[in-house]
Amino acid sequence: MQIEKNASPYTVKYYLNDLEIFFDFLNSEGIADLKDVDQRVVRLFLNLLYDRRLSRRSVSRKISTLRTFFKYLERENLSAGNPFVHIHLPKTDTAIPGFLYKEELKKLFEVSDLTKPLGQRDQAILELLYATGMRVSECQQLTIDNIDFFIGTVFVKGKGRKERYIPYGKFAEIALETYIQDGRKALLSKSNQATNAVFLNHRGTPITTRGIRNLLNKMVEKAALTVHVHPHKLRHTFATHLLNEGADLRSVQELLGHENLSTTQIYTHVTKDHLRSVYMKSHPRAND
Repeated sequence: MQIEKNASPYTVKYYLNDLEIFFDFLNSEGIADLKDVDQRVVRLFLNLLYDRRLSRRSVSRKISTLRTFFKYLERENLSAGNPFVHIHLPKTDTAIPGFLYKEELKKLFEVSDLTKPLGQRDQAILELLYATGMRVSECQQLTIDNIDFFIGTVFVKGKGRKERYIPYGKFAEIALETYIQDGRKALLSKSNQATNAVFLNHRGTPITTRGIRNLLNKMVEKAALTVHVHPHKLRHTFATHLLNEGADLRSVQELLGHENLSTTQIYTHVTKDHLRSVYMKSHPRAND
């Protein structure tokens, strides 16, 4: 998964966990050979998952994991067939992604102390996440040569080695330039380690994805927001605001780096304010 599919550490972790659950089940049933896994065994395993009252999404991922695993076994001639190939994935509920309103974002953008290196870094991360909709892992892996200040784009290496260019606007440009020309140099001086990573921690070494999540939590506390803000919520916000302002779905798909348009379609919801505005302008009897 890491070499051939360029899967993230989180994906590998969850897949390993799914496989451990399956092997524990096989041990409990006295099944020592994977070649003995048939449709009956699969049904027993699925009954176990439903007895544990797992969500449809969790069950669906476990089936997908095992289907991929047995496909690998077939390829390596370690299994005569794939007992999960005809198992249908349970339909999952499509929840509307949470996002931030412009007023909430405004409060977040005002909390960083731009006179300090870490404040400049935090502001640059926040502006870039909202300006590009990139994943937190993509932000963490960003290097200096991935940023083209002349045309205002970042080069991103996404899931499955998929690459894309994302433009960013004036606010992100100012935040990035301030941080790179000032704050980053100050942070870099604290470490003897040379690095091309854009975002550094207080020790002058590359920040981790957990570090980005932690700094966002601190910014939320300073802004006195009651909502939970995680990096992916900024990605949701990016997509929602673009679509609400008239961006077409295909363009947003390209910016987000989604392989399938159906993945992007979860963002086609609109805010209540936008819906009311459209209604008042469009319905013949909405106004006098």
